[in-house]
Amino acid sequence: MGSLEIQTPYTSSRPTDLEKPIADAVEDDDVSPIEEVRLTVANTDDPTLPVWTFRMWFLGLISCSLLAFLNQFFSYRTEPLVISQITVQVASLPIGRSMAAVLPKTKFKIPGFGSRTFSLNPGPFNIKEHVLISIFANAGSAFGSGSAYAVGIVTIIKAFYGRSISFLAGWLLITTTQVLGYGWAGLLRKYVVEPAHMWWPGTLVQVSLFRALHEKDDGHRMTRAKFFVIALACSFVWYLFPGYLFTTLSSISWVCWVFPKSVTAQQLGSGMRGLGLGAITLDWSVVASFLFSPLISPFFAIANVLVGYVFIICVAMPLAYWGLDLYSARKFPIFSSHLFTAEGHKYNITAIVNNKFQLDIPNYEQQGRIHLSMFFALSYGFGFATIAATLTHVAFFYGREILQKYRASYKGREDIHTRLMKRYKDIPSWWFYLLLSVTLIVALALCIFLNDQVQMPWWGLIFASAMAFVFTLPISIITATTNQVT
Repeated sequence: MGSLEIQTPYTSSRPTDLEKPIADAVEDDDVSPIEEVRLTVANTDDPTLPVWTFRMWFLGLISCSLLAFLNQFFSYRTEPLVISQITVQVASLPIGRSMAAVLPKTKFKIPGFGSRTFSLNPGPFNIKEHVLISIFANAGSAFGSGSAYAVGIVTIIKAFYGRSISFLAGWLLITTTQVLGYGWAGLLRKYVVEPAHMWWPGTLVQVSLFRALHEKDDGHRMTRAKFFVIALACSFVWYLFPGYLFTTLSSISWVCWVFPKSVTAQQLGSGMRGLGLGAITLDWSVVASFLFSPLISPFFAIANVLVGYVFIICVAMPLAYWGLDLYSARKFPIFSSHLFTAEGHKYNITAIVNNKFQLDIPNYEQQGRIHLSMFFALSYGFGFATIAATLTHVAFFYGREILQKYRASYKGREDIHTRLMKRYKDIPSWWFYLLLSVTLIVALALCIFLNDQVQMPWWGLIFASAMAFVFTLPISIITATTNQVT
């Protein structure tokens, strides 16, 4: 696992492209058309830096495992705490540099690898090693989502329904759902990675931090690394107050303070059990717990979220709950994820599931229909509407670009960063086809042979996979341009 042989420098038919002034480069499309990318991402690359080093593998695997555990542990909080790869970015830099100073530089050969030499310490800890370590960590945090989505299915089966699921079935369920995404992502690279307008705002934060930690600024101003350390220390100290010393700062519901005996005021103003109107938080983990950091998303995306929030909270919810009393909504809490009977009591889910983990119709008819809180019901309804709107939004705003990319395939115009990536050998497409095929076969075997535990028929898996594939491209495009996950 030492450093592999160093690649030879790239030679281009346009050797002076990267040396041109910005004004000339713009005319030749040698810079990104996105302003944020131009200001953040460098237009140069050093292909001689060692990448596959022992340091990278050691720190990367540990980071992936550690973040997977921590994010799953904290996912059960009321406001889920997501430990992103930024934590690893900061922590791995001093560790990597320490390993570069301590590990022996002796070169050695490994039987079976011919004359190729390896070393545990090929040189200074560089930015490419740092990036790969962070990619490992990002995989451990489910690429910013915190924990693997399918873990929730296993949790529901065990904790919510009180049923058992074997380790093998649970492991296969979680693994196949995760790996299916890798297969689809590889097949859609030329549509959501290579086009210059697919700029992934969340990634720019990582790029900016990498440059701040590795590049040296002039001495006439505060360096980006120094500014980052100061901001990191201040944010760490401040979090002690809303996180531990004075937790009320996480949700300051002044409306509830003014009208402490009013049920309506609690429903409107509570930041924990109500709509949170007027509630203020001084806890950044609460701000970024569900919609992620607003500092990453472009302004138009934040404005869209604000408009949707005002419409749902200030118009749809009051009208449905107090105005129309839809489905006897006022019998139930305005904000709750629990299920209720028609009388407003908590619904006994385990009573309507038989020993075969199937719906018990007689018991269901005896207990009555399931009722949801109005906020929960509207959230589901608008969620389905959002998914449907994803297709039309992408068709209207990005349909022509997708069609052009499909027709031009890899022969279309490339920006500077795509050309820089062409220096390296690309991953063959058949790898992704093979990965996708094997994963689907394993998932089908899971649904056929362990159906009593996962409760999904084989045709349901095929239908779900086809539907998910249809939405993968439009959702990826929206995320790549707005940093919002539908």
